[in-house]
Amino acid sequence: GLPRHSSTHAAGVVIGERPLHELVPLYRDPRSDMPGTQFDMKYVEGAGLVKFDFLGLKTLPVLKEGQRLLAQRGIEVDFAALPWDDPAVYELLQRGDTVGVFQLESQGMRRTLAQVRPSNFGDIIALVSLYRPGPMDNIPLFGDRKNGRVPIAYPHQMLEGVLKETYGIFVYQEQVMQAAQVLAGYSLGEADLLRRAMGKKIKSEMDAQRARFIEGAARNDIGAAKANELFDLIDKFAGYGFNKSHAAAYALVAYHTAWLKAHHPAEFFAASMSFDMAQTDKLALFVEDIRRSGIEYLPPDVNGSRADFSVEDGKVRYALGALKGVGEKAMEALVAEREANGPYKDLDQFAERIDPKLLNRRQLESLAAAGAFDALNPDRPSVNAAAETILAHAAAAHDQRTSGQHGLFGGGGSGSGVAPIRLPTNVQWTLAERMAAERDAFGFYFSAHPVDAQRHLLAAHKVRSFAELSDLPLGEGRSSATMAGLIEGARWRVSAKGRRYLMATISDASGQYEATVFDDEPSAALENAAKTGACGLMTVVLDRRPGDDTPRVTVKRFQPFDGLAKRTRLLLSIRIADPSTIAAIARELAGARGGNGVIRGIMPVSGGREATLVLGRDFNLDADLAARLTRVLGEGAVELSAQEPPRLALVG
Repeated sequence: GLPRHSSTHAAGVVIGERPLHELVPLYRDPRSDMPGTQFDMKYVEGAGLVKFDFLGLKTLPVLKEGQRLLAQRGIEVDFAALPWDDPAVYELLQRGDTVGVFQLESQGMRRTLAQVRPSNFGDIIALVSLYRPGPMDNIPLFGDRKNGRVPIAYPHQMLEGVLKETYGIFVYQEQVMQAAQVLAGYSLGEADLLRRAMGKKIKSEMDAQRARFIEGAARNDIGAAKANELFDLIDKFAGYGFNKSHAAAYALVAYHTAWLKAHHPAEFFAASMSFDMAQTDKLALFVEDIRRSGIEYLPPDVNGSRADFSVEDGKVRYALGALKGVGEKAMEALVAEREANGPYKDLDQFAERIDPKLLNRRQLESLAAAGAFDALNPDRPSVNAAAETILAHAAAAHDQRTSGQHGLFGGGGSGSGVAPIRLPTNVQWTLAERMAAERDAFGFYFSAHPVDAQRHLLAAHKVRSFAELSDLPLGEGRSSATMAGLIEGARWRVSAKGRRYLMATISDASGQYEATVFDDEPSAALENAAKTGACGLMTVVLDRRPGDDTPRVTVKRFQPFDGLAKRTRLLLSIRIADPSTIAAIARELAGARGGNGVIRGIMPVSGGREATLVLGRDFNLDADLAARLTRVLGEGAVELSAQEPPRLALVG
């Protein structure tokens, strides 16, 4: 029953009325320059100290970086002075277009935003509070009451003033306290004690509070039976009520980031990605969101990029420092040299001007594979292969500068006296090799992935990427999913029990992963696909075991895209909740005729029912059209799927 080891709270800070060593025993953590208390977080409060959690928030410097980028264009932004009723912000929230928006970026929250359609700041506070295990069960009712699909009802008419802003639903701890005040005449201090008692669930305290509540309610002509019912209701919500002041602060930061994304998306993406440069999974998600948003983005370039992400003419320029293995400090030095002495004219001049101590072969190879030298020489495989030559050229030029010596006859037109760089002429990359090199440099497929060419099939079959599935709270155990990938390699293995199985290396736009195949049919299909570098659709089983960061993937079925595309007829279902969007839908569909896809519209009608209308059977459907309609109707309102084949009915 004794502590096994000492540890320090990540954010807990205690404050006392006099020097802490006079109040509690202190401990010097050898890994920190700050002393800690020997009492734990519970006992330290009993000793008379006040405990605070001071949390660092990455979003605040993201907003500050967004301000700095906008100031470069002469746009001054004071987030504290923004109006809280900006229509563009609520349109963005109602679409669920909130990747990168503080507290609102998970896939479930994005669907919730599109379902609830927040229209005021109070709705954002409520959703931040409700989107947690337990309270989230009330989200559908909250959305239905807010949007008039279900009438608002209150547990007691006296609570209307307390619960009006949350449509009759208890959401906040403050509402629990206000309800006790209104119904039973509690003071604020007593109401806080009630809230604490309900949180602790100590029977003796709860019995005393119930008696006090019933007695106070009687003074407001509320009978004992109704008072007991109200007490139980308040008790139920008090268990997971959220602190409104805390949620409001979070909602404000969420609103500010949503404002930045709605009005200045390029600066939003550049600022957000600059603070996630070490997380390639996050960068891949942002790049995908940039594509969906229609914002142009530019590749890394030694003459255009900075060490961090930047904005050029409304376009996001990829950061040199975000490439794998290049080092942010080295890229800062490279950019500083360019800014001091002008752009690099060619590879020779680049080599002559850089400090060879700052760069190595691996860094140059990564820059070449990512296309950062394309403006100097677009032959990526040759530049990649010449990394050692470039370094040798840089070292020779550096030695001449430091020794003050120059070549007898000068050389190569560069003025350094060093022989010009000769690139190898026999190096070539296939498209697959070029993409693999790019993936190694970025950590994901930046330009495109072979799977992306079939985005309409991915959407129709509800394909999930490996990164998405890895981030989902799958829990332990097995679950199934549909994935798609490029089969990069396959090799046979033998298990410890002597069972032969195939180990496949697969990639999608989010990255590379390994999968096992035990059944004969998918094994043969994957082995053939690996020989030709084919892409296909996979039915997989995911197995997450204790201690695993990512799920293990077992392939049960593989269908090459070639045959699948011929067999798949597409169905696009669009949910039209607001008639004012019909004109925008018509504009998007105007140029989509000429195929064999079906579009189905689903619209609400009286009595809470829905009507389904077939809008046409001759549409050319793809994932791009679905994405454009999603931007009109919101996350979750558009679904691209494979049509069910017609079934024969035998009539006898």
